[in-house]
Amino acid sequence: MKLAILSAAPRAYSTRRFLEAAAQRGYEAKVLNTLKFAIDLQKGTPDLYYRQKQLSHYDAALPRIGASITYYGTAVVRQFQEMDVFCANTAHGILNSRDKLRSLQILSRHHVGIPRTTFVRDKRDVLPAIERVGGAPVVIKLIEGTQGIGVLLAESVKAAESIIELLQSQKQNVLIQKFVAESKGKDIRAFVVGDRVVAAMRRVAQGQEFRSNVHRGGVAEPVELPAEYEETAVRCTQIMGLRVAGVDMLEGKDGPQVMEVNSSPGLEGIESATGLDVAGAVVEYIAAAVDFPEIDVRQRLTVSKGYGVSEIYMPEGSQFVGMTIEETRLDDEKDINVLTLYRGSRVIPNPNPSRVLEAGDKLLCFGKLESMRGMIPAKTRRQRRPKIRELDTENKLDGGKSSQN
Repeated sequence: MKLAILSAAPRAYSTRRFLEAAAQRGYEAKVLNTLKFAIDLQKGTPDLYYRQKQLSHYDAALPRIGASITYYGTAVVRQFQEMDVFCANTAHGILNSRDKLRSLQILSRHHVGIPRTTFVRDKRDVLPAIERVGGAPVVIKLIEGTQGIGVLLAESVKAAESIIELLQSQKQNVLIQKFVAESKGKDIRAFVVGDRVVAAMRRVAQGQEFRSNVHRGGVAEPVELPAEYEETAVRCTQIMGLRVAGVDMLEGKDGPQVMEVNSSPGLEGIESATGLDVAGAVVEYIAAAVDFPEIDVRQRLTVSKGYGVSEIYMPEGSQFVGMTIEETRLDDEKDINVLTLYRGSRVIPNPNPSRVLEAGDKLLCFGKLESMRGMIPAKTRRQRRPKIRELDTENKLDGGKSSQN
């Protein structure tokens, strides 16, 4: 395998560790500065030039795209994808995760715990927004801040108003978020690779600092995650369209509260805390994916006119509630295949045909769009447009204080 590590910081700890891990496993790896690419576009032959020379063949790319170069960096990643080079994270996934508002919007429609959050522009909306998230103290965040930068704790409503007014006067977009006091200056970072958590650590804020980021002086310690936290971390990574991610969670009274899904998580803190070879896990995952690549369903389905991917809800009273998947005869009579069953917070891929459907279940299906539309009860169709998205698989891959970074 020949691996391109896309990074503008070749001396960074994470970049060096990925190089070492690839070399130890006999793979060829090279660090390519993301900003030194030129993107060439012409009919049928997307191409890349690196330092004025046509890029040689690579089997895979590992993006390490910094926040300051998100636009150009994701354009380069997208070009690798169009050249059929496997990318550990796609441009789409990176963009989803980079914007805090966008990522929370995506997560909020799934059964994932997140702190109550609001986004406002008009200053008249600030006070009602603070009340909706539970009142002061509140956490105020810049939408594109990283490493704890742009995260502020307002102890009172007056302080919150002043901070928000100042930031908005500088044309900054801010989020107002519920302060999760029970986290007590701690958070969890779970490092996800593919469909598993390969390492996890708890970060603890020091002194009066409420942010627990290692870059802010937080101390890291290894932690054995409960199953609920592992499942949440993996699910959030997949919902965001990522394969490699660092998922930050607070330990709330109602379970994990997801703060952020990082598409370029650092290795130094988690490898030092756990003693695990996280870089090696990433490289091995990439190598396996190169040998057995995934199919881009969105592109392949374009040749199947009238077919698509749909998420179908089973309300109380549906004719299918109480029946097994096999008894519905969806595959035989309606040309519909059930890919995944969503039941509450559980995700059941390739469900057994003998599984009985319950009210509230959601089925992710592939098949004839017209047949799937016919499965939605008339009352549901009148209240809300059916969730039929032809070719849309965006989200289906389907201190005594908090450290809300």
